[in-house]
Amino acid sequence: MATEPRTTDLTYEDLVHMYPDVDNDVDIFRRELIDGELIVTAAPGARHQDAVLRLGATLLAWCDRNGGKVYVAPRDVYFTERDVVEPDVVFVRAENLERDEDRFVRGAPDVVVEVSSPSTRRLEIHRKRELYERMGVLEYWYVDLDAERVEIYRLQEGRYGLPTLLDRGSSLESPLVPGFSIAVDDLLGPPPES
Repeated sequence: MATEPRTTDLTYEDLVHMYPDVDNDVDIFRRELIDGELIVTAAPGARHQDAVLRLGATLLAWCDRNGGKVYVAPRDVYFTERDVVEPDVVFVRAENLERDEDRFVRGAPDVVVEVSSPSTRRLEIHRKRELYERMGVLEYWYVDLDAERVEIYRLQEGRYGLPTLLDRGSSLESPLVPGFSIAVDDLLGPPPES
């Protein structure tokens, strides 16, 4: 009799053993843990990936000049044994590079970015934002492709207040990344056709 696979009370070691042998299999799913619960999502669409690459490339150019490290998914962020996620973009300032380990970023990156997908919207707006706040991520950038804007959540006194909303025509900048700037229009790409 087959048993159902566990999806709760999991740890990072459980997560590591879920990935197939990459030499023989292709895995298109993202697996994350929030409070020990397994969250599985499918590979994102083209517009999502375009936004991730544009932002990642712009941050990489900034890091090449100023130090620090940027990753685009897949790159695990290990908060606790039961909280391991794969943000779309992860940025660690030069003074915090001790958090950047071989297998993952341990602890709170300075900035995490999620780009919306229809299948992950609720997860990113609620559960992941709450996790990032609880774990002390200084800034959470949510690129909302449906609303055509960027939401910036900044940690103040241990909480995220109301987000700063950046619409088309604005530029995304941050005091954590001095001199960094990307036009929201460039990040979002051409407006979707109606």
